[in-house]
Amino acid sequence: MATATPPVYTETTPTITAVTPLLYRVEEAAEALRISRTQVYALIRSGALRTVKIGGSRRVPVAAVAEYVVNLGAAA
Repeated sequence: MATATPPVYTETTPTITAVTPLLYRVEEAAEALRISRTQVYALIRSGALRTVKIGGSRRVPVAAVAEYVVNLGAAA
């Protein structure tokens, strides 16, 4: 009977924990940006905020929120 070899982790192996989100729900993105859900949906429609679709759910990558904020600073 063969036994499974456990994965080998190094210092360069990325770790993802349950408390490190990669995707926000629209409500969470609104909270992070301190704006309303309606404003988030307007940003999505205008193309200012990137999203991904998973099944029937719309999610906002955490990186997209950061990009949006950086672009706000660049436009000012």
